[in-house]
Amino acid sequence: MRDEAAFVEFAEAVRGRLRRTAYLMCGDWDRASDHVQEGLIRVYVAWPRLTRAGGEYAYARKAVTSAFLDSARRRSSTEVLTEHDRDVPSGHDLAGSVAERAALMSALADLPPRQRACVVLRFFEDLSVADTAALLRCTEGTVKSQTSRALASLRTMFDAAPTGGLTTEGATSW
Repeated sequence: MRDEAAFVEFAEAVRGRLRRTAYLMCGDWDRASDHVQEGLIRVYVAWPRLTRAGGEYAYARKAVTSAFLDSARRRSSTEVLTEHDRDVPSGHDLAGSVAERAALMSALADLPPRQRACVVLRFFEDLSVADTAALLRCTEGTVKSQTSRALASLRTMFDAAPTGGLTTEGATSW
């Protein structure tokens, strides 16, 4: 039996964190919302089984990550990305280290989807190598190599940046 009220309460409680995670993976708040919506649909379908076994948030995080990776695969063959309209206000407070955050997000956007997912899950979601591998359905060695390649690419991008790279403070404030 499906407990609608419990699902709604869960979805409202985790939506913000899932959206931030999805944003770090895809770099666009609207697409992040789409990934979260898709992920929560998958959670809803599995809800009766999840409430018996526990681990609802882990399943939701996995569902959002899968939705991101699925869309990256679909887009690679059918959709053409265009540059974002920079004249449209984002609606978010952009005070503080805007330039550093923009540089980090740009660098993340340049990573391939699996490398990006590894970096976000390992360093933003603070998952272990084993948990990341399980979530991405790959080996721990793949997670380590993808993460290593991603970090090397990020270092190269920031070393080549005209500002001399990120400060330690900006690197941890995503």
